[in-house]
Amino acid sequence: MALITRMSRLFRADVNAVLDRIEEPDVLLRQAIREMEEDLAHDEQRARLLEHDQLQLDARLADTERALRDLADQLDTCFDSGKDDLARALIRRRLEAEQQQRLLTGRRDALAQTRAGLRRRLDDNRRRLDAMRQKADLLAVDEADRRDERWTGPDVGIRDEDVEVAFLREKQRRAE
Repeated sequence: MALITRMSRLFRADVNAVLDRIEEPDVLLRQAIREMEEDLAHDEQRARLLEHDQLQLDARLADTERALRDLADQLDTCFDSGKDDLARALIRRRLEAEQQQRLLTGRRDALAQTRAGLRRRLDDNRRRLDAMRQKADLLAVDEADRRDERWTGPDVGIRDEDVEVAFLREKQRRAE
């Protein structure tokens, strides 16, 4: 059983080594960079949408607070005038506005936490993308250096006639 396990491990290692040689790291790295850029663009779009939602929530909260102040003034007027039944209706509206204020505040806080988490993720992804771009630049420089180091001799074409003449000369030189 141990022999079979060792053989299968050896076979997997050989297959992985072949695949590693087949894959081009610079192509894979460029593809990873493209995917990271797409993800980053998606997250940035989501951050803009969340910011827009935050502004809308802030505006609704401001409207609710204004409505609560107006209701407080109206309640003062009703109590000063002795209109208890009108005051009850205003108190109902005030309670509804306070409940809406609590819900909006909860949504705003949850949205702020989501935005903070997204900002952290965006910052982390930007750093990782920069690191990947640096690796790609280094890989491109290394590849260019390797291409420069390869010896490429001049394109030399030797004709059959040249071989025959050299052969005859060598034969003559040896005969002397």
